[in-house]
Amino acid sequence: MLVDSPPEQSRAQSRAPLARRPDASGPRSRRGPRAAGLLVSVGVLLLVCVASIAIGAKSVPLGDVWHGLFHDTGTGNDVIVADVRLPRTVLGVLVGAALGLSGAVMQGLTRNPLAEPGLLGVNAGASAAVVSAISFLGVTSVTGYVWFAFLGAGVVSAAVYVLGGTRGATPVRLALAGTAATAALYGYVNAVQLLDSAALDRLRFWTVGSLASADPATVGKVWPFIAAGVAVAALIARPLNAMELGDDTARALGAHLTRTRVLAMLSVTLLCGAATAACGPIVFVGLMVPHLVRALTGPDMRWILPYAAVLSPVLLLGADVLGRVVARPSELQAGIVTALVGGPVFIHLVRRKRMARL
Repeated sequence: MLVDSPPEQSRAQSRAPLARRPDASGPRSRRGPRAAGLLVSVGVLLLVCVASIAIGAKSVPLGDVWHGLFHDTGTGNDVIVADVRLPRTVLGVLVGAALGLSGAVMQGLTRNPLAEPGLLGVNAGASAAVVSAISFLGVTSVTGYVWFAFLGAGVVSAAVYVLGGTRGATPVRLALAGTAATAALYGYVNAVQLLDSAALDRLRFWTVGSLASADPATVGKVWPFIAAGVAVAALIARPLNAMELGDDTARALGAHLTRTRVLAMLSVTLLCGAATAACGPIVFVGLMVPHLVRALTGPDMRWILPYAAVLSPVLLLGADVLGRVVARPSELQAGIVTALVGGPVFIHLVRRKRMARL
């Protein structure tokens, strides 16, 4: 004898296959908008690169930009495009990507949405080491700057992490340790410059952060280190996602916490060391862009990292172009412009009642 199923049971059975289906609004459905947004970001970066080449103390028509890039004949505009502004633009892209990626990695590592290498003392360590090399050892080449910048960034990042409590590190402890280290190291940098006038002449543009001294040799010396830092950051994107859920959950998901932390600090050291050696300390780029990107993409580091690598050069090159325009025929250094923009933005982020959390 057949017994009809109760209506509730029938409805539950009819809903069961639907429950096993992937949610149409889940992560897979968001890949399309994220990928489209990334393509749009790349297009914006290309436009900013063209503006960086065309706009300056002397504006260059777009036709001459094209001619200088692909048919360099040694004329005045061709020299400006190929020998001056193209290396400057390429270095801006490399340094911007390095700063954005290092900020994103630092935010994921510390689970602090307002963390960046500058706030945690990494840039200050690199700056102090480079200033020491210039003043006391007579180092004048970017190749020498790079190695000292790596040394300073690595030592200070490790010291801040130890002072913050290593495994028990909290965002507040890390911020306090980084603030203290930054204040002490920049006090040292200023003291060295005041006592060594020759060093002051060599460092007065470098210490505020500038792309003005870019040349093909500088680009050739720093890009391998930045590429290595980018590769390391890409390798740890998935473990950083797990660590954002907490150490216990990350272990349960199979993440190797110590290895991930070491690789993250290595990536930050490579990226910040190369960027600081090439252009000096540039602040707020690694804070603003990853924080804003997180609001667009969500907490997935596999999307945050490429977005940060694309949009951070947009900010840096935009600041560089703006500095050339507002102070013609001279120029305002990019580091000054990013600081002027980043200060109010940072205050706004801190005062937000519902600040993004990791």
